[in-house]
Amino acid sequence: MAQFEKVIYTAKTRTSGGRDGTSRSTDGRLDIRLSSPGSQQGGTNPEQLFAAGWSACFLSALKLEASRMKLSLPADVAIDAEVDLGITDGVYGLAARLNVHLPDLPPEVAQRLTAAAHQICPYSRATRGNVDVAVNVISSRTPKA
Repeated sequence: MAQFEKVIYTAKTRTSGGRDGTSRSTDGRLDIRLSSPGSQQGGTNPEQLFAAGWSACFLSALKLEASRMKLSLPADVAIDAEVDLGITDGVYGLAARLNVHLPDLPPEVAQRLTAAAHQICPYSRATRGNVDVAVNVISSRTPKA
């Protein structure tokens, strides 16, 4: 277990019922129904929550690295996260793709920025070596007239 010099934040939730239950945070800001992937029931699933959390965290890491590199991020920077739940040899596992949209940045700059963010993002660090991850940079630089 990691020994932090300083804990910045601790998320606290209580989940009951598993994939077909509910999850609530102790501060009341999160109160959701859960459902299994592909279910017709209302609610979200852990893979969607993981994708949302990781993409939000990764975008913050991009902003931090852009600031360090003295770069301005495009206003429409976005991350499409895809998290797969699968089975191999009877054991459940995850795989993920982060599609990082950095329009109007030169491809080499977008690649360097994304690689740096992937090194510092806590979700990326936590999954490294445990989850098959592809980070794809989508940079559609518009030529200047």
